[in-house]
Amino acid sequence: MSTFQQTRTPVLAHDERVETLVSVVIPCLNEAANIEQCVLAARRVLERMEVVGEVVVADNGSSDDSAALAQAAGARVVLETRRGYGSAYLAGFAASRGRYIVMADADLTYDFDDIPRFVAALEAGAEMAIGDRMDNIQPGAMPWLHRYVGNPLLTGLLNFLFRTGINDAHCGMRAVRREALERLDLRTTGMEFASEMVIRASKENLRIAEFPIEYHPRGGESKLSSFRDGWRHLRFLLVHSPTHLFILPGAVLAGVGTLFTLLIGSGLDLFGRTWGIHALIGSALLMIVGTQVVGLGLCAHAYGTYFMGERDPWFDRMRARLRLEHGLLLGGAFMLVGAVMGGVILATWISHGFGSLSDERMAIIGASLMIVGIQIFFSSFLLSILGLRRG
Repeated sequence: MSTFQQTRTPVLAHDERVETLVSVVIPCLNEAANIEQCVLAARRVLERMEVVGEVVVADNGSSDDSAALAQAAGARVVLETRRGYGSAYLAGFAASRGRYIVMADADLTYDFDDIPRFVAALEAGAEMAIGDRMDNIQPGAMPWLHRYVGNPLLTGLLNFLFRTGINDAHCGMRAVRREALERLDLRTTGMEFASEMVIRASKENLRIAEFPIEYHPRGGESKLSSFRDGWRHLRFLLVHSPTHLFILPGAVLAGVGTLFTLLIGSGLDLFGRTWGIHALIGSALLMIVGTQVVGLGLCAHAYGTYFMGERDPWFDRMRARLRLEHGLLLGGAFMLVGAVMGGVILATWISHGFGSLSDERMAIIGASLMIVGIQIFFSSFLLSILGLRRG
């Protein structure tokens, strides 16, 4: 039997003896023109649903009468002085008591009459429900830059990196089960909070429902900064995907650099010409930088796994198969080869009576191999130190 059918009398004022089914959480920063209407609309919907519910307004340090108006309209107001969209929601989540938490902004862009659809999706088995605004945006509701450039690009990148399959990753109206929210371990304080929630849900393999909703013109002044908040979203996506930010670019750099170092160092013709010392320096630089970037990526993976609860099947397989000793042997092998090449140059120099050194190619390759070996050697130790967290 549905929970809706089990509870026939709405209890909007909290009673500790009765379980709250739905918490509507609304972040608020200087929304005196809208907040009363939002709270009343949410309360009316809860009453029509005939469920035990509450409206929680997380006031983010408003300088107007938003908090007083929200409380007078029947909301429970939580004050969060740390500024930020994410900070407000985290405070609202912590104060809410509902089994299902519905999120909506305080700017009248979302229709509170959609609340039953979100709750129904959770009751049907979804662990998170997200609205899709993109085909139902009313005239003037979303700037052209956001509608056709920012949101599609950021959502597309998010889907490419994390395979979420979400059409509108930045929709502000969504719902989540209480127990699923605890698994998400949300931390960000700014507008990137919306991306974090979707990414964490994907990594936790939550069952996500998405359905179309309408998006209305906002009331009052927008708090969104297109380029600043867009950059924060992009930065968040990249730093939470070490494979694409570090591993893949680093592997390409190291691979190309190694290949060209070997070809140029051996004196072979490449692209119809013989390349000189400067090209060899450039290719060696690519090899060194690429190796360093891969090492940083592995450390980023280790930090995410051991300290942030991240899960990455590829990294989990690698750390199960490879140990500190493997990295030390590989780094030592590179250093040994580089040292041997250096020894050959030294012996040649001595045999020629300590004259001028003329074997620049071997010197560059040998020095580069030693640098790469040192990077691998000490990166392996750093990974092992991060891995101590496993205990």
